[in-house]
Amino acid sequence: MAQPTTKVIAHHGMNFSRFSANLLATMTRFLQTILFVVSASMPVGHDLFAAANLPDSRLKISSNHRFLVHADGRPFFYLGDTAWELFHRLNREEADRYLTNRAAKGFTVIQAVVLAELDGLKTPNAYGDCPFRTDDPSQPNEAYFKHVDYIVDKAAALGLYIGMLPTWGDKVGQYGNYFFNEENARAYGRFLGKRYKDKPIIWILGGDRPPDVTVEIWTEMARGLKEGDGGKHLMTFHPFGGGHSSVAFHYSDWLDFNMIQSGHSPSGNNHSRIQFDYNLRPPKPVMDGEPAYEYPPDAIPTNRPVGALEVRRRAYWALFSGAFGHTYGTHPIWQMYAPPRQPLWDVRTPWYDAMDLPGVKQLAHVRALMFSRPFLTRIPDQSVIYSGLRGGLEYVSVTRDGTRGKNDASYLMAYFPQNATITLKTERLAGKTIRGCWFNPRDGSTQSLGEFPKQQRAEFSPPTQSITDDWILVLDDAARNYPAPGIAIEQRRDRR
Repeated sequence: MAQPTTKVIAHHGMNFSRFSANLLATMTRFLQTILFVVSASMPVGHDLFAAANLPDSRLKISSNHRFLVHADGRPFFYLGDTAWELFHRLNREEADRYLTNRAAKGFTVIQAVVLAELDGLKTPNAYGDCPFRTDDPSQPNEAYFKHVDYIVDKAAALGLYIGMLPTWGDKVGQYGNYFFNEENARAYGRFLGKRYKDKPIIWILGGDRPPDVTVEIWTEMARGLKEGDGGKHLMTFHPFGGGHSSVAFHYSDWLDFNMIQSGHSPSGNNHSRIQFDYNLRPPKPVMDGEPAYEYPPDAIPTNRPVGALEVRRRAYWALFSGAFGHTYGTHPIWQMYAPPRQPLWDVRTPWYDAMDLPGVKQLAHVRALMFSRPFLTRIPDQSVIYSGLRGGLEYVSVTRDGTRGKNDASYLMAYFPQNATITLKTERLAGKTIRGCWFNPRDGSTQSLGEFPKQQRAEFSPPTQSITDDWILVLDDAARNYPAPGIAIEQRRDRR
């Protein structure tokens, strides 16, 4: 049977903007979707992705200083969920429910705060326990930390790492009436480091406050963490809104990877921030640890209309610009809101009714797409774009493997946040024949472009014209015979 037809217009190469789907194409997409669902629904502890429940759950930085990998060299995809108030507000049954849901959706990291933002020192947890017996951080309340232990262990059993913030930034230095200062921060860090030495933890210092006047306090806490856990766990810093960990700490020996917070504007972007940190020397991995948070579709406030589209844009922009992973968030869950509590940020939906929003379901396609092509050799490469690049919400991001400036890529991907026409230097792909398709980030399906001879340049437009339909163009060296995007391949291990 004939393959889907493609309209070809000569313009420095070819134009792929329209095609008709026949029965074979429909059946192919159906089978690809079935295979994707099987792949994406693998347990988090599966060899392809996370392994927090394995005997050696340590993570390390890859040999090219761009990614996180397991102790045995397998690539680790950081897909984080934001649960700042997890330890503080949920009881054990609720925590079980939440963590089980997140593990089933393919998350690998849960970001949570030991000393939470919402009066985490004085308002007790679900069992009536505050974190300290007095106003002295050297006097921990064992009952409170037993609850934290339970959640950490439950997460590990489900294959999840905890991105653990020792404290929110409002308790450090002048932001917290010097509850933590240069004299006591190290001891607290040592306490936590020792307690969770053998647990699947990623340390995240900071917490939404500028570090300019608290650098020494955070440095002391970092030193204490390393003394306590023997340096077993990776460490980063969560910056304030619009900030970068790199500004204050890029050259600190304790900072293993950089984190940005791109903020909550629906029209904002994160690609330029990721690119900035990616280009720093010496190189360190980078990710967006707090992008715009999703609202439930029936409860989106008019002053902050962030839904699934904005979630997808931040994820693909970041990853295609050089990020090694990404974090998701929704306002009901970060604060673990439920009546009769007073909600923040215009929230009306309880946390337990916000666990299955459209955006969070679609993040499974992000991870599946990234692991359907070689991951540890992936680079950002905007130089592949020959013409047509625009700014704002039309910004197209390109990622590929190989070496920038060389025609050695086995694949390249271009994220179109809305309809646009872009001319790409398809000569960057190795081989003589290209196999292409459009990947739909909303449902994980693909629309084939078939195979065609490689030319120096080719022009591409997504298959739909809507400004709310985003697409990913996937072009492969046909000789590599990669599976459909979204179908996992065996990843090479880092041999550092």
